[in-house]
Amino acid sequence: MDVVLKTEIPDLNLIGRGKVRDIYDLGNYLLIVTTDRISAFDVILPNGIPYKGYVLTQLSKFWFEKTSHIIKNHLITTDIDEMPEVCKKYRNILEGRSMLVEKAKPYPVECVVRGYITGSGWKDYKKTGEVCGIKLPENLKESQKLEPPLFTPATKAEVGEHDENISFEQMCLIVGEETAKKLRDYTLKIYTFCSKIAEEKGIIIADTKMEFGNKDGEIILIDELLTPDSSRFWFKETYKVGEPQESMDKQFVRNYLETLDWDKKAPGPELPKDIIEQTSKRYLEIMEILTK
Repeated sequence: MDVVLKTEIPDLNLIGRGKVRDIYDLGNYLLIVTTDRISAFDVILPNGIPYKGYVLTQLSKFWFEKTSHIIKNHLITTDIDEMPEVCKKYRNILEGRSMLVEKAKPYPVECVVRGYITGSGWKDYKKTGEVCGIKLPENLKESQKLEPPLFTPATKAEVGEHDENISFEQMCLIVGEETAKKLRDYTLKIYTFCSKIAEEKGIIIADTKMEFGNKDGEIILIDELLTPDSSRFWFKETYKVGEPQESMDKQFVRNYLETLDWDKKAPGPELPKDIIEQTSKRYLEIMEILTK
C-alpha cells in the first residue's frame, strides 16, 4: 500500500484537511479519507506511516459497530461499492482508508477519558496532585489504574494549535450543562464497555479521546474511535505499576521526538526509517489483536 500524505480528487469538493483526514462534501454525506499523515504535539510531521490510514479506518469501523447499541454514530459504509458512483473512479486512492458518513455539527470539545495515570496526566499529578484540576489521592504511582476513570475534556484546536484541557464546568459553559453531562456519560460508558472487550484480548486501553456531533437534534459519535492515534494501548501481560509502559500507539513516536532538541513547533522533524517502520508495525499489530 503506497503512503498517502494528501489526496487530490478533482471530482469531489474538498472542504477541509485536518491533521490526518481529508474531508470531501458529497451533498447529503461526507467522505472522510484517512491519510497516512502523523501529527505529534499538534504538529504534522513530514513523513507518513505506511498502512496508518488503513488501520485507523478499520479500527474505527470495528468499534463503531461494537458500540452502536450505546449510541448512534456517523458511519454509513467503508465499502467503495456502496459509495456514490464518483468514488469508484478513485478506488485506488480510497480503498481501505475511506468512510462515507452522515453530516453532523461537531461539538467544539474533545471528550477525554483517563483510565490510568500516565503521560501529561502523570506529569501534572507529580507537580500538583491533580489531573486537569481534579484532585486525586496521594501516593499514586505512574501507570496506576484510576477508579473510577476520569473524564477530562479539552478544547478542540485548529490545525497547528494546541488542544487545551478544560474543567467540566468550562465544558458546560461551551456546550450547555445538559449536553455536557450526556457527552461525559456516553464517553465513560463507551470506554468501560470497550475496555472489557480489549482486556479479553490482552490489551489495556489506558486512555482515549472521542468526538461527538449533533445530527437533527440528536447526539451521535463522530470522527474516529479507539485507534492508536486517539488512544494509549498497553499489553496486559507486561503491565507493571510504577513505570512507563510499552505503547502500541502514537506514544512511540512522541517518545522518540522527546529525545530531540525540538521546540514542538512546526515544521516537525523528519522521522528516521526505523521509527517509521516500527510505528507502522505497531499500528498493524494492535489492529490485528483488537479486531480478530
